[in-house]
Amino acid sequence: MNIGERLRRLRMQRNLTQEEMADRCELSKGFISQVERDLAPPSIATLTDMLECLGSDLKTFFSAADEDEKIVFEPTDMFEKTDEENLRGSIVWLIPSAQKNEMEPILVNIGPNGASQEMPPHEGEEFGYVLSGSVILKIGDKKHRIKTGGSFCIHPTAPHCLINNGKRPAKVLWVSTPPSF
Repeated sequence: MNIGERLRRLRMQRNLTQEEMADRCELSKGFISQVERDLAPPSIATLTDMLECLGSDLKTFFSAADEDEKIVFEPTDMFEKTDEENLRGSIVWLIPSAQKNEMEPILVNIGPNGASQEMPPHEGEEFGYVLSGSVILKIGDKKHRIKTGGSFCIHPTAPHCLINNGKRPAKVLWVSTPPSF
Protein backbone atom coordinates (compact mmCIF):
# COMPACT_ATOMS: atom_id res chain seq x y z
CA MET A 1 0.00 0.00 0.00
CA ASN A 2 1.31 3.42 -0.97
CA ILE A 3 0.36 5.58 2.02
CA GLY A 4 1.95 8.74 0.65
CA GLU A 5 0.10 8.56 -2.66
CA ARG A 6 -3.21 7.87 -0.93
CA LEU A 7 -2.67 10.84 1.41
CA ARG A 8 -1.83 13.04 -1.57
CA ARG A 9 -5.00 11.97 -3.39
CA LEU A 10 -7.11 12.64 -0.32
CA ARG A 11 -5.51 16.09 0.10
CA MET A 12 -6.11 16.90 -3.58
CA GLN A 13 -9.74 15.73 -3.31
CA ARG A 14 -10.15 18.26 -0.51
CA ASN A 15 -8.60 20.97 -2.74
CA LEU A 16 -5.83 21.66 -0.24
CA THR A 17 -2.26 22.65 -1.03
CA GLN A 18 0.56 21.03 0.92
CA GLU A 19 1.02 24.33 2.73
CA GLU A 20 -2.65 24.51 3.75
CA MET A 21 -2.56 20.95 5.01
CA ALA A 22 0.67 21.62 6.90
CA ASP A 23 -0.95 24.62 8.61
CA ARG A 24 -4.01 22.57 9.59
CA CYS A 25 -1.90 19.71 10.94
CA GLU A 26 0.76 21.93 12.52
CA LEU A 27 3.44 20.23 10.45
CA SER A 28 5.92 21.59 7.92
CA LYS A 29 5.17 21.71 4.21
CA GLY A 30 8.45 19.84 3.65
CA PHE A 31 7.34 16.99 5.90
CA ILE A 32 3.99 16.73 4.09
CA SER A 33 5.90 16.57 0.79
CA GLN A 34 8.23 13.85 2.10
CA VAL A 35 5.32 11.77 3.42
CA GLU A 36 3.45 12.05 0.12
CA ARG A 37 6.55 10.91 -1.79
CA ASP A 38 7.07 8.04 0.71
CA LEU A 39 10.42 9.48 1.81
CA ALA A 40 9.37 9.90 5.46
CA PRO A 41 6.88 7.57 7.14
CA PRO A 42 4.50 9.29 9.57
CA SER A 43 3.98 7.88 13.03
CA ILE A 44 0.52 6.45 13.75
CA ALA A 45 -0.28 9.55 15.84
CA THR A 46 0.84 11.89 13.04
CA LEU A 47 -1.04 9.88 10.41
CA THR A 48 -4.17 10.01 12.60
CA ASP A 49 -3.80 13.80 12.90
CA MET A 50 -3.26 14.18 9.15
CA LEU A 51 -6.35 12.09 8.36
CA GLU A 52 -8.42 14.04 10.87
CA CYS A 53 -7.39 17.28 9.09
CA LEU A 54 -8.55 15.68 5.84
CA GLY A 55 -11.90 14.61 7.27
CA SER A 56 -11.07 10.90 7.47
CA ASP A 57 -9.86 8.31 9.96
CA LEU A 58 -7.53 5.28 10.01
CA LYS A 59 -10.29 2.71 9.46
CA THR A 60 -11.73 4.50 6.42
CA PHE A 61 -8.29 5.28 5.01
CA PHE A 62 -7.07 1.69 5.15
CA SER A 63 -10.35 0.06 4.12
CA ALA A 64 -10.65 1.97 0.82
CA ALA A 65 -10.34 -0.61 -1.96
CA ASP A 66 -7.64 0.12 -4.54
CA GLU A 67 -9.09 -2.48 -6.89
CA ASP A 68 -12.17 -0.31 -7.46
CA GLU A 69 -10.01 2.37 -9.08
CA LYS A 70 -10.72 2.66 -12.78
CA ILE A 71 -7.64 2.25 -14.99
CA VAL A 72 -9.08 2.04 -18.52
CA PHE A 73 -11.09 4.92 -19.98
CA GLU A 74 -13.44 5.14 -22.93
CA PRO A 75 -14.09 8.27 -25.00
CA THR A 76 -17.37 8.69 -23.07
CA ASP A 77 -15.34 9.07 -19.83
CA MET A 78 -13.40 12.01 -21.24
CA PHE A 79 -14.37 15.64 -20.86
CA GLU A 80 -13.99 18.16 -23.70
CA LYS A 81 -14.03 21.93 -23.34
CA THR A 82 -14.35 23.98 -26.51
CA ASP A 83 -12.75 27.43 -26.66
CA GLU A 84 -13.65 29.18 -29.90
CA GLU A 85 -12.29 32.57 -28.79
CA ASN A 86 -8.57 31.99 -28.06
CA LEU A 87 -7.77 28.36 -28.73
CA ARG A 88 -10.05 28.10 -31.73
CA GLY A 89 -10.23 24.45 -30.80
CA SER A 90 -10.66 22.34 -27.67
CA ILE A 91 -9.03 20.66 -24.69
CA VAL A 92 -9.89 17.04 -23.94
CA TRP A 93 -9.16 15.72 -20.45
CA LEU A 94 -8.19 12.11 -21.20
CA ILE A 95 -8.42 10.87 -17.61
CA PRO A 96 -11.44 11.86 -15.49
CA SER A 97 -10.48 13.53 -12.21
CA ALA A 98 -6.81 13.61 -13.24
CA GLN A 99 -6.25 16.43 -10.74
CA LYS A 100 -5.97 13.75 -8.05
CA ASN A 101 -3.09 12.07 -9.90
CA GLU A 102 0.52 13.11 -10.14
CA MET A 103 0.16 13.78 -13.86
CA GLU A 104 -2.59 15.22 -16.01
CA PRO A 105 -2.72 14.19 -19.67
CA ILE A 106 -4.80 16.29 -22.03
CA LEU A 107 -5.30 16.49 -25.79
CA VAL A 108 -5.04 20.07 -27.04
CA ASN A 109 -6.64 20.88 -30.40
CA ILE A 110 -5.56 24.31 -31.64
CA GLY A 111 -7.16 25.80 -34.71
CA PRO A 112 -5.39 28.04 -37.22
CA ASN A 113 -4.23 31.31 -35.57
CA GLY A 114 -5.19 29.92 -32.17
CA ALA A 115 -3.25 29.59 -28.93
CA SER A 116 -3.53 27.68 -25.69
CA GLN A 117 -4.12 29.51 -22.45
CA GLU A 118 -0.90 31.01 -21.08
CA MET A 119 0.16 28.98 -18.06
CA PRO A 120 2.08 30.59 -15.18
CA PRO A 121 5.41 29.15 -14.00
CA HIS A 122 5.01 26.25 -11.57
CA GLU A 123 6.84 23.37 -9.95
CA GLY A 124 6.95 20.15 -11.90
CA GLU A 125 7.34 19.23 -15.53
CA GLU A 126 5.37 19.34 -18.74
CA PHE A 127 5.68 17.07 -21.74
CA GLY A 128 4.08 17.50 -25.13
CA TYR A 129 3.98 15.49 -28.35
CA VAL A 130 2.69 17.07 -31.55
CA LEU A 131 0.36 14.54 -33.15
CA SER A 132 -0.49 16.71 -36.15
CA GLY A 133 0.19 20.19 -37.46
CA SER A 134 2.86 22.53 -36.17
CA VAL A 135 2.99 24.69 -33.04
CA ILE A 136 5.22 27.26 -31.42
CA LEU A 137 6.09 26.68 -27.77
CA LYS A 138 6.46 30.10 -26.19
CA ILE A 139 8.29 30.18 -22.86
CA GLY A 140 8.71 33.73 -21.59
CA ASP A 141 10.25 35.60 -24.55
CA LYS A 142 11.66 32.48 -26.25
CA LYS A 143 9.85 30.63 -29.05
CA HIS A 144 10.44 27.07 -30.27
CA ARG A 145 8.79 25.59 -33.38
CA ILE A 146 7.66 21.97 -33.05
CA LYS A 147 6.40 20.00 -36.05
CA THR A 148 4.39 16.77 -36.28
CA GLY A 149 6.26 13.99 -34.49
CA GLY A 150 8.25 16.46 -32.38
CA SER A 151 8.02 16.74 -28.63
CA PHE A 152 8.98 19.01 -25.76
CA CYS A 153 9.81 18.59 -22.08
CA ILE A 154 10.03 21.65 -19.85
CA HIS A 155 10.35 22.71 -16.23
CA PRO A 156 8.14 25.80 -16.56
CA THR A 157 10.03 28.66 -14.94
CA ALA A 158 8.26 31.33 -17.03
CA PRO A 159 4.77 31.84 -18.46
CA HIS A 160 4.26 29.49 -21.40
CA CYS A 161 1.75 28.53 -24.07
CA LEU A 162 1.34 26.86 -27.46
CA ILE A 163 0.60 28.92 -30.57
CA ASN A 164 -0.61 27.68 -33.96
CA ASN A 165 0.36 30.22 -36.65
CA GLY A 166 -0.33 27.66 -39.37
CA LYS A 167 -3.28 27.27 -41.71
CA ARG A 168 -4.12 23.76 -40.46
CA PRO A 169 -5.35 22.62 -37.04
CA ALA A 170 -2.73 21.26 -34.66
CA LYS A 171 -3.20 18.42 -32.17
CA VAL A 172 -0.89 18.04 -29.15
CA LEU A 173 -0.80 15.42 -26.40
CA TRP A 174 0.19 17.48 -23.33
CA VAL A 175 1.05 15.99 -19.93
CA SER A 176 1.60 18.15 -16.85
CA THR A 177 2.89 17.16 -13.44
CA PRO A 178 1.52 18.24 -11.09
CA PRO A 179 -1.87 18.78 -12.73
CA SER A 180 -2.31 22.39 -13.79
CA PHE A 181 -5.10 22.54 -16.39
